[in-house]
Order: sequence, then structure tokens, then C-alpha cells
Amino acid sequence: MKNSHRFFNNNECKYFPCHETDKPDEYNCLFCYCPLYALGDRCGGSFTYNATGTIKLCDDCKLPHQPEYYDVIIQKLEDEAVKRYIESQK
Repeated sequence: MKNSHRFFNNNECKYFPCHETDKPDEYNCLFCYCPLYALGDRCGGSFTYNATGTIKLCDDCKLPHQPEYYDVIIQKLEDEAVKRYIESQK
């Protein structure tokens, strides 16, 4: 897949890949820092919390790095924006 608005591979990054992968050419760096992190347990990814339960750990989550999840991420962000807008109108 070529670099586009849905996919960007930065294999020259010193942190590449930030998660283990057996398909480095298909590793999507577009969402380098996951935009769903702030959703906490509603993000939909595979995560744990540290021993004190205060820090979300996403080491095992590859959701934002899989090209086919672009639409899922965008939809979750749109849903959250709508939810917050509705709540602000109450």
C-alpha cells in the first residue's frame, strides 16, 4: 500500500516499529500516537493498566497500526465527538 491519507509507513523512524510485527511493510504509522488513547477503556484496543491502575499500557495493541482499522478509528472519533456534543447540549 502506498503512503496516502489512510496509510503512512515511516520505516526510517528510530522507533520503527514501535510494536513487534512480522509485516513491516504493512505497518501503519499514520496514528503514531493513538488518537483513541484518551477514550480509556472505550478505545476498543488491547490494553492493560499498570500495577497502580493509573497508566494505560498499550504495548500489545496493534489496532492503530493496521491499515484496515483506519475507518474504525475515524468512526470511533466521530462517535465520541457526537456523544460529547449531545452531552454539552443538556
